[in-house]
Amino acid sequence: MRWLKTFAIGAVSASLVACATSPTGRMQLTMMPDDQLDQMGAQSFSQYQQELPTAGGATQAYVQCVTDAIVAALPPGSPQYDWQVRVFKDDSANAFALPGGYVGVHTGLLDIAENQDQLASVIGHEVGHVLARHANERMSTQNATNIGLSVAASAAGLQGAQAEMASAALGMGAQYGILLPFSRAHESEADLIGLELMADAGFNPQGSVELWRNMNAEGGSKPPVWMSTHPSGDQRITNLEDEMNAVMPRYQQAQQAGRQPNCQR
Repeated sequence: MRWLKTFAIGAVSASLVACATSPTGRMQLTMMPDDQLDQMGAQSFSQYQQELPTAGGATQAYVQCVTDAIVAALPPGSPQYDWQVRVFKDDSANAFALPGGYVGVHTGLLDIAENQDQLASVIGHEVGHVLARHANERMSTQNATNIGLSVAASAAGLQGAQAEMASAALGMGAQYGILLPFSRAHESEADLIGLELMADAGFNPQGSVELWRNMNAEGGSKPPVWMSTHPSGDQRITNLEDEMNAVMPRYQQAQQAGRQPNCQR
């Protein structure tokens, strides 16, 4: 078990390099320069626009309206981005936000997100990933894991078939024991941040639950939760419902303060 101890020491050493705290107070490993992530976000967004056609007109205006309301509700200290929004003509129910302030929504999502509140739950979630620096954390964790695996393989002193088997076991253990659960933690955290953002922007947080019920109704084959990078739809609904008592007063306060979005499809 010497290689397991070496791997653990390597992982702990890497975690001491650059610790940060997420908006929910969770400790993070962030080893990448933020400006580098912002540049990568800009490059990815540009490439995405080259590969997929965009939708304009009323569809673009609708998504822009919801995004603008979310961005206006960002808490003090949030990154000062000039947020750019594009709607891509694609049938998949997908959306994303990238470091640097880029939001993309697929037209397929608008078939499932039936109103502005449901769309706001998705955009708030994606913006939450950016606020929590999840891309930085994900890349940093991947790098630290790769370093740990390399150190462990060298320390094991195995050769040939034994080395290949040990490497495969280490890789599988890292995938299911470290990387996938970490991603599920990101998704749950982004759900919470997004819920608070949409409430502060004046969107009804109940729309998040309605959205995931719509998602569940779509069906389709899904991997077991422990093998997935996302919590199950049922888990998300339960988690969101658990937060309603906390976020509904924020929504009511936003409404009373005049934050009453009226984004028309």
